Amino acid sequence: MERLMLLDGNGLIYRGYFALPPLTTSKGELVNAVFGFCSIVLRGIQDIRPDYVAVSFDLPAPTFRHDRFAEYKATRQKMPDDLRDQFPKVREVVKALRIPVYEMPGFEADDVIGTLTVQAEAHGLDTTIVTGDLDMLQLVTERTRLMTTRSGVQNTVIYDPARIEERYSLRPSPVSGLPAGRPTPAFAVPAGAGPQPDGRPAATFAAGIGSPPSIVLRASTVSSARSPPSAGRRSMSDRNSYSRNSRMTASRS
Repeated sequence: MERLMLLDGNGLIYRGYFALPPLTTSKGELVNAVFGFCSIVLRGIQDIRPDYVAVSFDLPAPTFRHDRFAEYKATRQKMPDDLRDQFPKVREVVKALRIPVYEMPGFEADDVIGTLTVQAEAHGLDTTIVTGDLDMLQLVTERTRLMTTRSGVQNTVIYDPARIEERYSLRPSPVSGLPAGRPTPAFAVPAGAGPQPDGRPAATFAAGIGSPPSIVLRASTVSSARSPPSAGRRSMSDRNSYSRNSRMTASRS
C-alpha cells in the first residue's frame, strides 16, 4: 500500500520554535524553527517511509472563519518577529527538497490537509498527517493517522483510532467535539462546556453527547464532570468535520 505524508507547515514551524532553545547561524540569524521543522520532517520520512510527501501552509489573508466570526483569533498574541523571519527559510528548505506545496486563499492549512486526506483515501492511499496540532485528531480514520511530538522534536507519537480511544476513551468520530467543549482563548471562540485544561472532562462530555452541534446545544444542561456509562464504546456515524465534508480542491503552488 502506497503511503502519503502530509505536513502541517505552520504547526511544525511553531513547534520547532517553542520546543527548541535559540539556535543561530554563524551570522547570528535565529533558525531554531527551521531546524525543528527539518528534524520532524526527516523523522517522519524515516518512520513512515512515504511514497509521497506534501506540505500546506496558512496564507496571511483572512479566511472564511473571519468572515463568519469577526473576532476569530483576535486575542492571539502577535507572532514574534524572529519566528516570522524563519518562514521564508522553511519555504526555501521545502523548495530544495522538492516537496509540493498546497495552499488555498480563504482557507487554513488544516482545511487543505483535511481535504487532501479525503482525496487520498479515495485513491487508496494510507495517509499520515505530521503536525503539532491535536485538533487534527478528528481526521483520523483506519486509513489516516496523525504523527505529533510529545516533547522537543524527536519524541514522536502516532495516533490511530485505537490510540485515540486509549487516550481519550473516544472513537475518532466524536473527537471533533473536543474543540467545541474546550475553551480556546487564542482563537477567541466561545467554548461550550468549560472543561479542565487537560481535556479529560471534554472527552467524557463529547463521548456522552456526540457531535459539536449537540455539545453546543446541551452544554448548559449536562455536567462536563459527569462520566457517562461506557463512554469508551460510543461512536458516531457522521464525521462533523468541516474539512472532511469540504468539496474544495486545494491549489498546488
